Amino acid sequence: MSQYWSAVVRGLTPYVPGEQPKIDKLIKLNTNENPYPPSPHVLQAIRAELGEDAARLRLYPDPNADVLKACIARLHGLNANQVFVGNGSDEVLALVFQALLKHDAPTCFPDVTYSFYPVYCGLYEINFRTVPLTEDFSIRPEDYTAPCGGIIIANPNAPTAKALSLGEVERLTAAHPECAVVVDEAYIEFGGEPAIPLIDAYPNLLIVRTLSKSHALAGARVGYALGNAALIEGLERVKNSFNSYPLDRLAQIGAIAALQDTAYFEQTRRAIIKSREKLVADLAALGLEVLPSAANFVFARHPQRDGAELAQQLRERAILVRHFKLPRIDQFLRISIGTDAECAALVSAFREILA
Repeated sequence: MSQYWSAVVRGLTPYVPGEQPKIDKLIKLNTNENPYPPSPHVLQAIRAELGEDAARLRLYPDPNADVLKACIARLHGLNANQVFVGNGSDEVLALVFQALLKHDAPTCFPDVTYSFYPVYCGLYEINFRTVPLTEDFSIRPEDYTAPCGGIIIANPNAPTAKALSLGEVERLTAAHPECAVVVDEAYIEFGGEPAIPLIDAYPNLLIVRTLSKSHALAGARVGYALGNAALIEGLERVKNSFNSYPLDRLAQIGAIAALQDTAYFEQTRRAIIKSREKLVADLAALGLEVLPSAANFVFARHPQRDGAELAQQLRERAILVRHFKLPRIDQFLRISIGTDAECAALVSAFREILA
C-alpha cells in the first residue's frame, strides 16, 4: 500500500523507541524509566478527579492546562505565559521543530545525541547539520560558531549522559542571539545545572522538560517548555493548529500532584543518584569504562568485549539494556539506573559474563 505514501513519508527513517518486551521477571534497564512509582498523591488526585462514576471523562480537558501551567510557573519562578505543556516532551519537541527551528539555514545539533532530532528534521523537511562531539564525547560551545537557523542540544546529553555547565549553556545561547537555542533538559534533575536562571536574560532560549523520568510519569505523557513569552506563543500557535487538547484530564491532575509533592521527588531523586554512584564504581571495578553521568543512566563499554554481544548475553539473563548500532558509540551500552537490587543483579551478571 506504499503507493499512497507521500514523498516525505517514503524518505523517513522513523525513530525506534526502546524495547518494551513482555518477559517474566525481566530487569528492564533500557528505557531510562524511573525505578520508583509516582508520588502516592498522584493516584489520590486521579481518584478524586474521577469520583465514583468517572463521569468527568465525558468532558474535554482544559485545552490550555491553565492550572498545570500555573503550578509549573510557580515551581520555577516564572509567569504562566512562559510555560507551554504537551503530550510528553517528544510532542513538545515536535512542535519546537515546526515553530522555532524550520528556517532556510540549517538547525545544528551534536552528531551523537537524541536520535529523534534528525527524525523531526526529516518529517518537517528541515535542513540540519551535525556538530561532532569531542573525542571524550563532550559538547563544546565553541564548535557552534557557524551561522545557523537554530540549535538544539540535550543537557545532559543522551545517550552519553555528559552535561554542560550553566556557563557553557550561557556562552552557547549568547553567541546566537539571531536564532532559537533549545536545551532539552529531560535528565537535568539527576545532576545537571538547570538553565532556567538564564531565561529572562536571553529571549532566544527555550528549555524543554519532561515528568517521565524525574517524577515517574512516563505512562502519563507530560512534558513542558519554558522560555520567553514570544517563544511560547509560537508553540501555542502550532499546537492550536494541530491538537488543541494535547493533555488529557487525568494527565493534568496527576502532573500537578506529582509536582507539588517535592519531598517525595527529592527522596527518589537522591536514591537514584546514590544508586548511580555505586553502579559506576562497581562497573569500573569490573573493567568497564563509564562516561561521567549527570543523568538517570550510564553509558559504558568494555575495552575487550563487543557491545552487542554483551547486550545479548545480558538479555539471556533477563536483563535488558540499550545498545545503539551507530557510528562512534556501537561499543557502548546505555544502562538505566534501577533499584539497588536491580543494579546488583546487573553487576552480578556482568561479573559472570566477564569471568
